[in-house]
Amino acid sequence: MAVHLDIVVSSPLWKSVGGLRPMLRRAVAAAAAQVRLDDAELAIVLTDDAAIRTLNRSWRKRDRPTNVLSFPAPPAPSGAAGRRLIGDIVIAYETTAREAAAQAKPFKNHVSHLAVHGFLHLLGYDHGRKGEAEEMEGLERAILFALGVPDPFA
Repeated sequence: MAVHLDIVVSSPLWKSVGGLRPMLRRAVAAAAAQVRLDDAELAIVLTDDAAIRTLNRSWRKRDRPTNVLSFPAPPAPSGAAGRRLIGDIVIAYETTAREAAAQAKPFKNHVSHLAVHGFLHLLGYDHGRKGEAEEMEGLERAILFALGVPDPFA
């Protein structure tokens, strides 16, 4: 894989989801291929609503759980050798499960989408304005299509 991925399972809720690690590796590999990123490193932390709520409150001043948070790494010093650290993605089980159920989507498809979404945020993509949102959503659709995941925006 062109991108090194560490997966940290910090909540036992995720233990019931079979095939999670290979699925996340495929999602990140597809995203990296789409944006032509090579020789990079990131981590995905699989946690619960309580932990992500604490992070959301500390970093975004929003005192509620969310589905995914991205923490881009600071730029590497010029001339630094080795893999480029791009950051960390944190995904909360309960919020993700509620959203998947409410939207009648398979849980794993929603997790794949959130991993791709978080990955693009690490690279500076955003959805705050209409043009940015269209660009980011277009990339997400293309990446998820390559994974066989239906359009999450349909």
